[in-house]
Amino acid sequence: MKVNVIGGKISEKEKELYIKHVTCRTTQPVSEITIELDGDYVNLTWHYQDTPFQRIRRITGYLVGTLDRFNDGKRAEEADRVHHGFDEEYYQHDSSGLM
Repeated sequence: MKVNVIGGKISEKEKELYIKHVTCRTTQPVSEITIELDGDYVNLTWHYQDTPFQRIRRITGYLVGTLDRFNDGKRAEEADRVHHGFDEEYYQHDSSGLM
């Protein structure tokens, strides 16, 4: 974890206490903490580590991330799907607004 101290110096013990303060208040992993000293006050800012996610799509009525668990019938159904797209020619107009 990266720790930045701005506006002065603090002891390692104090730095560890601020890190503990932040990590006890969140369940997500913290990647960076900024400790900004402002006179008698301290501003703490922290950033979370990136969380990987998996894309989920609705295919043939099922919410799936991958097709690896589909049987042959569902794979064939997915391959035979009709993909609906944007028909650019339908939406082209001349300067009068008519086709």
